[in-house]
Amino acid sequence: MIKKTLVGGSLALLLSGLVFGTGMSSYMKTGFGYARDAVKDVVPVNVEIDRARQMIDDLQPEIAKNMKLIASEKIHVAKLQKQIDSKADMLASAERDIMRLTADLQSGDTRFVYAKRTYSADQVKDDLSGRFNRFKTQKATVDKLQQMLTAREKTLQAAKDRMDEMLSAKRQLEVEVENLQAQYAANQVAHAASSLNLDDSHLSRTRDLIDSIRTRIEVDEELLAVDNQYYGTIELTEESDEDILNQVSTYFNGDQPTAEDSVAMIQID
Repeated sequence: MIKKTLVGGSLALLLSGLVFGTGMSSYMKTGFGYARDAVKDVVPVNVEIDRARQMIDDLQPEIAKNMKLIASEKIHVAKLQKQIDSKADMLASAERDIMRLTADLQSGDTRFVYAKRTYSADQVKDDLSGRFNRFKTQKATVDKLQQMLTAREKTLQAAKDRMDEMLSAKRQLEVEVENLQAQYAANQVAHAASSLNLDDSHLSRTRDLIDSIRTRIEVDEELLAVDNQYYGTIELTEESDEDILNQVSTYFNGDQPTAEDSVAMIQID
């Protein structure tokens, strides 16, 4: 099974190479880039903010390490400066001795007394030559040390400047992350407010019921007004019995009743 999978993968790669040619690697890189961007877009913003805050915190060990290196370099520079100062004092003393011996020899004397000991002019010349050679060697050494000190001081100052920039950038990043956190929280509140759906169905049903009751009452009031208008009027003349008899006779017989009929009807009643 594994062998078939490997063979299938190899064939797929081969076919991809034939189709895409030498640009296959660029297609793969582009695809990986899209996939990476898609994954980043899926990650919640608050998780990314916490990740940024953690990355800022992770700068602290590096900052501590650099500060330790700077402190160590400061100590070495101070020691080098002390060494140069000591050698410079020795050179100054050697230069004074050389100038003294030179002046003594230039006086033309053949005998010289130093520390209660007598030396010939040749001895003084040999001693002066040795002193002068050592002075030149020591002077070259001090010059080299001074060059080294200057270079290390420049390096130390550059490291201090870099550390200041790093600390300033860290503080700026902290402020920016806090601003992003506040902006994200404000957006979340806005989203919550816009998507807050209150259940007002019961309120709507209650309003519909009140409207229905109001409509029924208004209909009843309208009906009462109509009844009073058409059926509640006062009759100003009363109907006579004759009118009733004529109406009944006309309805059943189709003609006007006679006087006898009227009397008979009245008697029957």
